[in-house]
Amino acid sequence: MDITSMAIARRSSSSINRFASGSVAEKASCDAEDGGYSLPFFISSLFATILEDIITQMRLLVEGNVSQSLLKIYVDYSLLRALKYDVEQPAVKDELAGINAKNLGCNDHKINKLDADRKFLHNFLVSMYLDMALRKSFKSLAIQVQDMTDHFKYCAMLIEEEAKNKLNRRELVKQLRQFRNHVKSVYYDTNVIIEGLKTNVEDSALNAEIRSRYANSWQRARTEQNDETIRLKEIKPLTQIEYYKQRSDHEQRVHAEIELLIAIAINETLAKVDSWMNKYDEDMEATDLKIQIMKNKYIAIVEKRENLEETVAKHAVLIKDWVNFKEAREEARLYREKMTNAAIAVQAWWRGLLVRNQLGPYKPQPKRRWAVAGDKGKKKDSKTKK
Repeated sequence: MDITSMAIARRSSSSINRFASGSVAEKASCDAEDGGYSLPFFISSLFATILEDIITQMRLLVEGNVSQSLLKIYVDYSLLRALKYDVEQPAVKDELAGINAKNLGCNDHKINKLDADRKFLHNFLVSMYLDMALRKSFKSLAIQVQDMTDHFKYCAMLIEEEAKNKLNRRELVKQLRQFRNHVKSVYYDTNVIIEGLKTNVEDSALNAEIRSRYANSWQRARTEQNDETIRLKEIKPLTQIEYYKQRSDHEQRVHAEIELLIAIAINETLAKVDSWMNKYDEDMEATDLKIQIMKNKYIAIVEKRENLEETVAKHAVLIKDWVNFKEAREEARLYREKMTNAAIAVQAWWRGLLVRNQLGPYKPQPKRRWAVAGDKGKKKDSKTKK
């Protein structure tokens, strides 16, 4: 592939030098139109021809490399199977999803890298070929070079950032170690203080429990004394209150019984009213049903009478039409009979007239000579036969 392109470049170098001097104005106009990335038509056509040959050779090499194609199919077997059976694929695919960081030297990654490089080079050559052939420009080459330059700069920046991050990580690990030691020392001092506080708290809790027990006993005694004093002072009012309370309860019970009896009487009256209302509704429904039945019968009789009247009217019309038809038929028959008899009489008179006067078909026909001779010959033949 490189040898062929070099040969084509050598063959076209003389032509390029020949037309270089005459294409200055054309190149200047193209550069003004496309931002300085244009070429003359002849030079762009030559480069497009070279690129076309290179693309064709690359395609032949790729199609001829069957083993690499089989290895690529084996690597992408799971993806191809999912696409065959219409398995839904994620909308955004992570480029690092299928890469194992612990096994970066496997053949699958190498094959994918080789296929990606080949596709990148093929797409780049195709885009450059289209620019050269259609737009007479190498803008796609400049863009790709700029992208690669930016990518290399980005990689260098990432390497610098990685080095800085390593230094920062080392410093942070050192600070973390110092912080851990400080935390351990503070933790030990804090535990000692906590133990001392626990001892003080236990002693304070014991003293507080003793004091609370004494205070509770004293408070209980004072409460019992106050309760007894209050009870002695309130025993008489409490007795009267209990008496009136019981009396009020008896009165409420009597009122409740009276209300219950009244409610029972009201419920019985309402039940009777409901029964009479139900009976009234049933009777009205039965009456409405009878009225509806009679109405339906009346409507049926009226419809039947109307149908019979229509039938009688149609029958009368049919009878009248039939009588008119018979009369017309009889008149037609008499007319035909009369005309037939008249025609027969006229035809008989005319035929008699023709026969008597020997006219028309009844006119006697004159005998011809050949007919007479023929008759004679026939007579002789009959005689000889006899």
